[in-house]
Amino acid sequence: MSDAVRFEDKVVIVTGAGGGLGRAHALLFARHGARVIVNDLGGSTHGDGANASAADRVVAQIREEGGTAIASHESVTEGEKIVQQALDTFGRVDVLVNNAGILRDKSFHKMEDSDWQQVYQVHVEGAYKLTHAAWPHLREQNFGRVIFTSSTSGIYGNFGQSNYAMAKLGLYGLTRTLALEGRRHNILVNAIAPTGGTRMTEGLMPPEVFGLLKPELVSPLVVYLGSEQCLDSGGLYEVGGGWVGKVRWERSLGVGFDPHRGMSVEDIAKEWANIGNFEQAVHPADNIEALREMMNNLQKYQHGSTSNL
Repeated sequence: MSDAVRFEDKVVIVTGAGGGLGRAHALLFARHGARVIVNDLGGSTHGDGANASAADRVVAQIREEGGTAIASHESVTEGEKIVQQALDTFGRVDVLVNNAGILRDKSFHKMEDSDWQQVYQVHVEGAYKLTHAAWPHLREQNFGRVIFTSSTSGIYGNFGQSNYAMAKLGLYGLTRTLALEGRRHNILVNAIAPTGGTRMTEGLMPPEVFGLLKPELVSPLVVYLGSEQCLDSGGLYEVGGGWVGKVRWERSLGVGFDPHRGMSVEDIAKEWANIGNFEQAVHPADNIEALREMMNNLQKYQHGSTSNL
């Protein structure tokens, strides 16, 4: 197999592609031969307004470099229109990069419903709408690659970003489930948690650091995840500043109590340190593995008395 990662027969949709990370993704996909739908409503980082010029400029650059691209100015909450445009223009869709996002940062006690809803609509509902519209076509052609954009704010939390963190970790839950549902149709689904120097992060870090967090240092991972060469699915990858790492859940072995006798609040208090002891941590890959310790505990006591239930 050739090591070259190429997309000559593939159509890629990148949302939020008028600037920052999305622009870098779109340009790199095009340089690897993809036909690209450059989607961007052209609004502010807060989700206000619209401006077609952002997507148009990226399309012009791709064409100047000899690539093929069209602009899409639809909101991601109308994902079916974006997918239809790809089908009408190129006859197919192969790769989705759900990148569009906004920020409405506020501490939770100052959060307004509109701040919560708008972040949810762009990040979660927008990703759902686009992916749901494309899903039947990916299944029918027995090929698809879907990349969701999560965040370290969702993985670890971040002060003043309860709405953003909720949306970003929710997208990883969607990633895990679609990875299971898509595998038999050769639809692979992964998520990235990027750190890039974009207008959404400008002013949040020292200028000398910001300058090194180039969006172009995130896009190679995204393009690889969108390729036929990538056979992994359900992964979450932190990426930025020239570094890439994979994230996985970790859980303590925990403490098992006799389910026939039950357990008291005092039992929990007594074993609290052991419940949180990660010295022999496990890394469940799915629901079956996640239930293993509980099932082992039930099996241990399955022949016990039930008189105390």
